[in-house]
Amino acid sequence: MSSTGGLSRRRVQANVASDASSSSQLDPSSSTVTPSSGSSSDLNGFGHGHAGTAMEGGNRVAYDPRDLRNDDHAEGGKMPRLTILEEILLLGLKDKQGYLSFWNDNISYALRGCIIIELALRRRIAMVRDPSRRRLPLPDRLIEVIDDRQTGETILDEALKMINTTEEKMGVGSWIDLMSGETWNVLKIGFQLKQVRERLAKGLVDKGVLRTEKRNFLLFDMATHPVADTRTKDGVINRVSALLTARTTTIPVQALDKEGTQARVARGVALVCAAYAASVLDNALARLGYEEREEAFGRCDDILAEFCCWPFGSAGGVAGGSGQQRKREGLGRSSGKDAIYELVREVKKEMKDEEDLCYEVLATVFEVFSRMDSLL
Repeated sequence: MSSTGGLSRRRVQANVASDASSSSQLDPSSSTVTPSSGSSSDLNGFGHGHAGTAMEGGNRVAYDPRDLRNDDHAEGGKMPRLTILEEILLLGLKDKQGYLSFWNDNISYALRGCIIIELALRRRIAMVRDPSRRRLPLPDRLIEVIDDRQTGETILDEALKMINTTEEKMGVGSWIDLMSGETWNVLKIGFQLKQVRERLAKGLVDKGVLRTEKRNFLLFDMATHPVADTRTKDGVINRVSALLTARTTTIPVQALDKEGTQARVARGVALVCAAYAASVLDNALARLGYEEREEAFGRCDDILAEFCCWPFGSAGGVAGGSGQQRKREGLGRSSGKDAIYELVREVKKEMKDEEDLCYEVLATVFEVFSRMDSLL
């Protein structure tokens, strides 16, 4: 039967034919378009852009079919349970105490870079397609929003909206500085994202990874977030350790997220590079011996060197972004070069083409990471 309230009732597939015949007999003049028996794919795929009910016989509730559309295939796979930001924060947190090291002043800046990485991997932002951009350094190349759909993550959506609504296009380096509050321009102080670490921690509490407690620090009480799900954190640590200590050229399965995860090789690279820049890589490699840990740091340094240039893998064997030589030398890196080149090849397979503008944003963030004082 038709509805006169402007909302069409969503029928189940088995009753499509019977509903169509009864509707035509009872109300021949009805203007409601009734799908035929061969249009069940439209019902399942939300081919009709109208609202309806979630269940037959239920109350009429309007919904937007675009909110229920499955875009995993368009984005290259399923989204992981944790974002790269949350994984970096999880690596930095003390398991029992539930707070970050007071001496770590790099994680806040690195988390802002992870926001840009996550938006680029989800194909929400990309470089502006301008041939003349190649004359500029990577951090100065302008970025733009190519898909303004919300991601479901509050911090990512806030950053995406900010980039989308700003009339002036800026580069990755400028956006990371502004979101970190590192600017002398009082007119742009509003771009700073506040309480990122606390908001990420609360998001992990909602996901069951952390729990909230109150601890007394002499004169004041502070909310802390000890680890509640140790398996999740151990999984992140194992992925980082497996990627940096692999003895074979092939990428270990333990170093990557679950099969079917969107851009899982690129996410593995981004995780180790961001952990390195945020000064939390030590926590992931604490179980290794001294020599293994130093070799893993050298491997991470080389990975960052190969991915902080565009196209990926064009660093020419120089450990450092834009030709800058790093201080870390003589750590036996030759043993892991083949594994790093395999990483480059696998990441390129995840790209849509050789000029994938979203992955160019990743290279730009890695370039910004390589210029941080903690890594030079």
